[in-house]
Amino acid sequence: MKADNKRVNPFFLPYDTPHDTAPFDRVTLEDFEEAMLEGIRRDDEQIEKIINNPEKPTFDNTIISVDDEKEGNGYYDLLSRVSSVFFNLLSAETTDEMDALAQKMSPVLTKHANDIRLNERLFERIKYVHRHHRKLTPEEKMLLDNCYDGFVRSGAFLDTAGKERLRQLTEEASMLGLQFSQNLLKENKAFTLHITDEADLDGLPDSAREAAAQTAKEQGKEGWVFTLDFPSYSPFMTYSTRRELRRQMYMAKNTECIHDNTENNLQICQRLINVRRELAQLLGHKTYADYVLKHRMAGNVRSVYKLLNDLIAAYKEPAKKEVAAIERLFVKDMKKGDFQSWDFSFYSHKLQLQRYNIDAEMLRPYFELSKVIDGIFGLANRLYGITFRENKDIPVYHPDVKAYEVFDRDGSYLAVFYADFYPRKGKQAGAWMTEYQGQWMERLDAKKPFGPDNMKNVRPHVSVVMNLTKPTTEKPALLTLGEVETFLHEFGHSLHGMFANTRFESLSGTNVWWDFVELPSQFMENFAVEKEFLRTFAFHYQTGEPLPDELIDRIVRSRNFNVAYACMRQVSFCLLDMAYYTQKDEFTDDIIPFEKRAWQKAMILPQLPDTCMTVQFSHIMAGGYSAGYYSYKWAEVLDADAFAVFKKEGIFNPATAQRFRDCILSKGGTENPMTLYKRFKGGEPTIDALLKRNGIKTAKTR
Repeated sequence: MKADNKRVNPFFLPYDTPHDTAPFDRVTLEDFEEAMLEGIRRDDEQIEKIINNPEKPTFDNTIISVDDEKEGNGYYDLLSRVSSVFFNLLSAETTDEMDALAQKMSPVLTKHANDIRLNERLFERIKYVHRHHRKLTPEEKMLLDNCYDGFVRSGAFLDTAGKERLRQLTEEASMLGLQFSQNLLKENKAFTLHITDEADLDGLPDSAREAAAQTAKEQGKEGWVFTLDFPSYSPFMTYSTRRELRRQMYMAKNTECIHDNTENNLQICQRLINVRRELAQLLGHKTYADYVLKHRMAGNVRSVYKLLNDLIAAYKEPAKKEVAAIERLFVKDMKKGDFQSWDFSFYSHKLQLQRYNIDAEMLRPYFELSKVIDGIFGLANRLYGITFRENKDIPVYHPDVKAYEVFDRDGSYLAVFYADFYPRKGKQAGAWMTEYQGQWMERLDAKKPFGPDNMKNVRPHVSVVMNLTKPTTEKPALLTLGEVETFLHEFGHSLHGMFANTRFESLSGTNVWWDFVELPSQFMENFAVEKEFLRTFAFHYQTGEPLPDELIDRIVRSRNFNVAYACMRQVSFCLLDMAYYTQKDEFTDDIIPFEKRAWQKAMILPQLPDTCMTVQFSHIMAGGYSAGYYSYKWAEVLDADAFAVFKKEGIFNPATAQRFRDCILSKGGTENPMTLYKRFKGGEPTIDALLKRNGIKTAKTR
């Protein structure tokens, strides 16, 4: 074969795909490393252009060049484009070979990021612009401030020894976070409960049995196989009458990554805590939490603890009563033995049935996935006027993934939306939203000033990844109400991404302060129990009959079942997170006993000495929620407050929805989040709407 016929890395070429979507069908494993290294080289080339520019530093020749200038049809975007594909696939569709490549490239990429942030000549230009600049728009000013502060928070003012130490810490943190995730995925997939005696399926609904039979078949085994993936684990813990098997499942789940093997995460967690503490202190902060919270709505550690303590004051006593009622049912049933954590879901479900005659399996036939998709897309249409159309010409990375074009109210193209629904071997547990391409305004001619006649609105490519109940040979994918809520949650994030309409990519979509990012997602969950919404899609998959009013009424009445316990459970996670990241001195405690002490204030159920959450707490160890898990509760206050506005003005009121879109969803991080929220609501949020929604009558308010 002639040299000129040699295959060219697809990342180096125009994608020639609908909307310039990622060419998953053409990318090989080898392409990633080559494209990353070339992307690093191009980044370095761009930096050299900026720092060697003989002209006086200005916003336009220094700051925008860093963030916005897209010379040569994405020439300088290469590293961003290839990294988004690689690291998204690393979570959604990984292999051992990809894991190995991630291990290899992670320190290279971290070093490159440090090289940019610690480039003294580049920072001198940025510092000059920060002090001497033309009149800027609010968005331009936000970009400049973020750019300057990003360099400062990355060690720009450190001396040579400090900068070198920072390099070491950030590279180590990156590798530790990666190893944590890889270990957790391996441990999660390693355990299966293989049942061959049908009697051991007692209590399990047909949906769980059919799914387990299919999993067994896929693994070449007889009988039924249950896994630690949520759609398998949760029904087993809820319905199985076999207490010993529930114990086995519970202990397998809650002892992940503490076994004496290569997947043990205990030392990794301890080291991550210390690396982050040292990094923060190197940059002049008392603790890592102080470092993080400087750029959060909460503002400081004191405000976080105030929120958590207010929630404990409001919810702990009701939570104790909820658990006591469940334990009484256990005692009545079992006569002897102690109530344990693996009994909670089973007897909680029994009590819910007794009180409300409501059960996830009763609802499952009405939540067929294709209808749920139609319902959620229909909700977006009713609120915002947008429409979705599947496009099978858009490449996807797995046959399960669906790709949609999204169109705005006026018919114009808005975004690409990927949906990845089911668990599989190479996919992390949980659910998340991400992007393969952000949104920004691109100069059509880089040599001419930016303006209405010289700009193109580059639209985003967003993705939601979930682990919902799979279809079986007998039935389509039938979801629980909880899974519908999960879909709504991630879809809320995706709307935040799809509606992005800002000039700069680093300020668009979900690029907001972390305790604001969960507002759009948790807001959407509120629709799950609204009758008007359920009426649009909840039809029996066999008969076509709508979800009966009686069942909807029972859903609404049972809405706050165990709500206080659920709140305390989340608060306990928040306390654990804060306990680790408010450490001022070297952390030397054993993780397991420390964990028990850290969250005791919010703990309702008895703690087991040989279980551990920390080692599988991806949010705070390998994700972006370190010293930030409280964001879920912070945003819950916001979402209840915001939905109360919709309840007052009409849950489908297009004017209210448009205001929510214009004030929050489209603005990204261009302004302070509280400014955006007050513009939507007309005032600051209070905890009152959350307490009202949850049926909590007395509480302290913040």
